[in-house]
Amino acid sequence: MSQAIKKIVIAGGGTAGWMTAAALSKLMGGKLDITLVESEAIGTVGVGEATIPTLVFFHRLLGIDEAEFLAATQGTYKLGIRFENWRDRGKDYLHGFGVTGQDCWACGFQHFWMRGRQLGLAGDFGEYCLERRAAEAHRFSHLPNNGLNYAFHFDASLYAAYLREFSEGNGVKRVEGKIDQVLLRPDNGYIRALKLDSGRELDGDFFIDCTGMRALLIEKALHTGFESWSHWLPCDTAVAVQTEAVAPPVPFTRSIARESAWQWRIPLRHRVGNGLVYAGNYQSDESAREQLLDNIDGKPLTDPRVIKFQTGRRRKQWNKNCLAVGLSSGFLEPLESTSIHLIQQNIVRFLRFFPQAEIRQAEVDEFNRQSDFDVERIRDFIILHYKVTERQDTEFWRYCRQMDIPDSLANKIDIFRETGHVFREGAELFVDSWQQVMLGQGLMPERYHPLVDTMPESELAEFLAQIKGNVDKNLAGLKEHNEYLDKLLSGKLRRAG
Repeated sequence: MSQAIKKIVIAGGGTAGWMTAAALSKLMGGKLDITLVESEAIGTVGVGEATIPTLVFFHRLLGIDEAEFLAATQGTYKLGIRFENWRDRGKDYLHGFGVTGQDCWACGFQHFWMRGRQLGLAGDFGEYCLERRAAEAHRFSHLPNNGLNYAFHFDASLYAAYLREFSEGNGVKRVEGKIDQVLLRPDNGYIRALKLDSGRELDGDFFIDCTGMRALLIEKALHTGFESWSHWLPCDTAVAVQTEAVAPPVPFTRSIARESAWQWRIPLRHRVGNGLVYAGNYQSDESAREQLLDNIDGKPLTDPRVIKFQTGRRRKQWNKNCLAVGLSSGFLEPLESTSIHLIQQNIVRFLRFFPQAEIRQAEVDEFNRQSDFDVERIRDFIILHYKVTERQDTEFWRYCRQMDIPDSLANKIDIFRETGHVFREGAELFVDSWQQVMLGQGLMPERYHPLVDTMPESELAEFLAQIKGNVDKNLAGLKEHNEYLDKLLSGKLRRAG
């Protein structure tokens, strides 16, 4: 397409649409005419209420005030995810967002820890991760130099409303209406305009599909194609309900493995988000609804809502003059809270690849290659939780233990089992998280790096004690999570620089 992109139309609101509008209007608003079309009559999934630390940097990029954002969205802090019954019934661990211990040039901390365990010098692996310890102690504070890695829980509907106000303040025009037809150019198949049910046409140079699982632009109009991953991730349905908060919010998400499903609990300031993700082949909608309602605390505030999905990804995230953002691009179940991260990745990557004069296919192909890499590595990380388990108590878990997995994941598991190594590929999202989850799920390496044996036992003991001592010291200085939130939002607390 040989024309500069000046006019962008965002199809759909919700978290994906308004995050896109916020970023484009803040960072390129002076050069672009941005319109977002959405209909109040069309609901959003609205259950993406837990995040990972990358959202902190997205907010900083946009200049969003953290206390203001938390107040507007009833938000709380999040330091990790507690996995209950995933390894086996009654066996729990917490995946913290921080770095565990201290690596050396040749090998990771886990190698020193393994030898320390053999010698009786080391405690649990999580004792050397501040974020994990702080989550378990229900503590939180901002530390200098980003000394504590954190994310957020928030009300997704309130977040979209907050970003709408932010975006409109930066010049985004919102149009109310349902998309009736996507009009294509006869010469090249690019999108020319969106026709609304009112008859109005919204023309543009570039279109961003935030229409959720309907994928009205990227799929129904452009026929991009979808690659299913349901053979690796068999869950295909979720039932969600909101409940009253009966206790102060804790700084972690709970993920509780059930017989043929897993349950989330996300604590906000004013309520708790609950849901059950399950496989329809192993559990009916009615039994899932009953199981969820039998395992909640507090009075339900909403009726249980069933959400059907298929795990997988669009074969291209960017096709012609259309970019898919959010659920229109594909779906990975929210086990590690990566949905919003993938939204912002596509937004930020699009800004990096933003066409200067025209859309060039070589750049589109590279964009899609990078997007594929990101989502495949996250996919592997999520599959890991199901595959590496000791559970054999139900048909569902027996299937997960025995199922074939992607070669990329099989290779990662084999290397860790045989050598204790975790290798990061390129700009892969998860690093320390791999060893935390593999150890938490019961996968213990057969050996550690021989370099560790060159360290005298007394020096190893001092090394491990020093790391744990630093964690203990930092932990002692953190406030109780809810107390810290109250003071921050009341304006009585000044953040550390």
